[in-house]
Amino acid sequence: MPFTPYHMGIGILSKVILQGSFSLMVFGWAQIIMDLQPLVVMLTGHGKLHGFSHTYLGASLLAIFSALTGKYLSEIGLLLFGISKRDKLIRISWWVTFLSAFIGTFSHVFLDSLMHSDVFPFYPVSNSNPLLGIISVATLHKICVYSGLLGAALYYIQLARIRSSKSKK
Repeated sequence: MPFTPYHMGIGILSKVILQGSFSLMVFGWAQIIMDLQPLVVMLTGHGKLHGFSHTYLGASLLAIFSALTGKYLSEIGLLLFGISKRDKLIRISWWVTFLSAFIGTFSHVFLDSLMHSDVFPFYPVSNSNPLLGIISVATLHKICVYSGLLGAALYYIQLARIRSSKSKK
C-alpha cells in the first residue's frame, strides 16, 4: 500500500489502546520512511518496488532510524502544532519512540505482505510470502479503515469522559 493512508488506521487504533505509551507521529514517520524505497523505484524505474525495506530485517533497521529521527521531529511537530508550549515541552520517551517505530514498520510489512506479491517478509531466511492472499485486498482496506474509525470513535468517547469528569469537579 505505498503512500496510502490505510496504514494509519492501525496507528490510530494503537494510539487509543496504548495512549501515552504510543506516539502516532513517530508511527506515521515510520510509514513514510518505509515507503521511501518504493518512491525511489517509482521515480527511477530501477529496483524492486518492495525490496529489502519490506522485510522484517529491513523494517527493524528502518524502525531504529525512524525512532532516532522521529523522536525529535515529533517533539518539534508538537511544538509547531501548539500541543506543546515552550514553557511546558512535551517529551516523548525513548521507549515510546522505539515501540511506536517498531509497531509502525512491522505492521507496514505485515499489511503489505497480505497484498503484494513482491514482498518477502522473512528474507533472508525465506524467499516466500505465506501471508499473500490470506484475505482480499478489499477486505484488508476495510480492516484498515474500520480500525481508524474505531480508534477515532474510542478517542472521542475517552475525551468526552475526561471532559465530563473535569466538569463535575
